[in-house]
Amino acid sequence: MSVVFLDNAIVHYEALGKGRPVFFLHGWVGSWKYWIPSMQVTSTSYRAYALDLWGFGETAHNDQAYSLDQQAEMLRAFMDKMGIGKIAVVGHGLGALVAFHFARRWSQSVDRMMTVACPMEFDAVQPRLWSASPAELTDWLSNRSPESAAALSDFARTDPKAIAASMADLQSNNLFGAARQTNLPCLFVYGQNDPVVPPPSAEKLSALSHMMHNVTFDVSGHFPMMDEAQKFHRLLVDFLALDSGVSPQELQLKEEWKRRVR
Repeated sequence: MSVVFLDNAIVHYEALGKGRPVFFLHGWVGSWKYWIPSMQVTSTSYRAYALDLWGFGETAHNDQAYSLDQQAEMLRAFMDKMGIGKIAVVGHGLGALVAFHFARRWSQSVDRMMTVACPMEFDAVQPRLWSASPAELTDWLSNRSPESAAALSDFARTDPKAIAASMADLQSNNLFGAARQTNLPCLFVYGQNDPVVPPPSAEKLSALSHMMHNVTFDVSGHFPMMDEAQKFHRLLVDFLALDSGVSPQELQLKEEWKRRVR
């Protein structure tokens, strides 16, 4: 287990591979563990990092540090501690919200973002997310396979206050407005059958920047990286391989990532 001390508290992370840094940020359920297959795939060409956010996994619990801005500040402090300048970031659920908040404050430190199951509006989120316990959320959102059970086994370490704090922040922030002002390449990924964060409407997505693109996985729920792992990882690798500053809409033109997994 690898740790650093930030603000005199433990932050747990794991790293794999060599190359340009790619950061994986987990969601409201589980910890860094469900990113292990994604880290293995990307580590052949990149240095893959996965962190446990404040209140999750092996990282310290501190209910004074659970706002989205404070989670983003933890990422900033970690990068400074490790001497990392610019990253690609892949965030899921809560991690996607943290990625957006980070990019809004430190855009010069982000090369590109891939957000999975990112709730762009508070009203779009199923209320059960902040009313259920971590154990109930895990049972509800996972596909109950042995693989997902192992990947989400850290649910008992989750501080429910960390989930509640992120929801309170989302309620006061409309990310669609922030997204329209973002010129970073950003790829949105949603599962068509996600019970907690359904895909936004085509009308809302069409209003976003030309540097943004959406892909919806037809049979996935809340965890496309597990539900349709091969397709997800092909898309991830192709997105990371785009030249810096190129819109992910180029992926739509090529559609190569789809053909390779049929």
